[in-house]
Amino acid sequence: MDPFDAGAGGLLRQPRAVWATAGASVVAFMGIGLVDPILPSIAGGLNATPGQVSLLFTSYFLITAVAMLLTGFVSSRIGGRRTLLLGLAFVVVFAGLAGTSGSVGELVGFRAGWGLGNALFVSTALAVIVGAAAGGSAAAILLYESALGLGMACGPLLGALLGDASWRYPFFGTAFLMAVGFLCIAAFLKEQPKPARKTSLLDPLKALGHGGLASAAVSAFFYNYTFFTVLAFTPFVLNMSPYRSGAVFFAWGVLLAVFSVVVAPRMQRRFGSPKVLGGSLVLLAVDVLVLGYGDHTTAIVCTILSGAFIGVNNTVYTELALGVSDAPRPVASAGYNFVRWFAAAAAPYFAPRIEEWTGSLRVPFVVAAVTAVAGALVVVVRRRALTGEAEELETKRATEDSVTVFAN
Repeated sequence: MDPFDAGAGGLLRQPRAVWATAGASVVAFMGIGLVDPILPSIAGGLNATPGQVSLLFTSYFLITAVAMLLTGFVSSRIGGRRTLLLGLAFVVVFAGLAGTSGSVGELVGFRAGWGLGNALFVSTALAVIVGAAAGGSAAAILLYESALGLGMACGPLLGALLGDASWRYPFFGTAFLMAVGFLCIAAFLKEQPKPARKTSLLDPLKALGHGGLASAAVSAFFYNYTFFTVLAFTPFVLNMSPYRSGAVFFAWGVLLAVFSVVVAPRMQRRFGSPKVLGGSLVLLAVDVLVLGYGDHTTAIVCTILSGAFIGVNNTVYTELALGVSDAPRPVASAGYNFVRWFAAAAAPYFAPRIEEWTGSLRVPFVVAAVTAVAGALVVVVRRRALTGEAEELETKRATEDSVTVFAN
């Protein structure tokens, strides 16, 4: 079945609850790239160094990673709807407080609280969309990736538009949009059935005992280091105004969205997930290497082009994480995200420090290229673990999804 089919169960024919969750997800993902165009402005406004400002990403994703162990524990006890609302409430409060920060330390702390809310929301949103979407998991994952791509594209644009007046305004804008998302979820999403068994804090870690899921997580860890070197360190390399930086990352986000939703599924059907993922990671490594060694124009082009490879990788990794093991999807997602978000926390911290230690802007991108290749090597070496059980589980789940669609 084509997930883009507008017929029953297609990507475009979804319940209002799914659209409300996806819409709020767009805003949640906007928060990731929101600060990109205004990083230099924040550094100037708070008299901070690039290394200090990079902690905005580190604190955010470090808390997000740890909080992934809490998401299933919380949602299995209070339900998916209440978990989404709790996460949104955290983001509204801490995004608003971030706009009032008087020092970089305060801002980093508020971003950490924001990360907790984002973890509760994003992980649960994927499970809610997969559970409530018409058309089975394929359409649901594409819808989720569409929200991710749109949010990644619009975040830098919103950051540039509001941040040109003041670096504080993008934070207030995010708080407002998330409050709207809170109201939409409250109005349109009914409480989801609670799982028969409550999830413990250790279940996501136990799920990583599955070789396929662990391989996907480790590969994604290396990939995320590359991804967030581009996202968090490149703005300082480009050193442009918020408008120009926002335009660059908007174009980057558009490519990310198009390749994650349109190109990646077609490539997977033709070549298979391991080949697509391995090839895309190698091309991303080449791209960031050229980014680091090229002139200013080349750096802009390579930054935008990286969105294509990142879009492909995001879709393939998400499908592998949800389909490679027999663990419940929310548990598998939590374990996978627990591992990979640590790299998202590490890259913004280490990239500017590597530049300081070596005195070269190129070396952080060399490291990022190496980690992308490392991610590809994991895919090649562990290909059997990534594809062996996944095909059997995909057939089983496709049958279950078909029965669900028929019953509905």
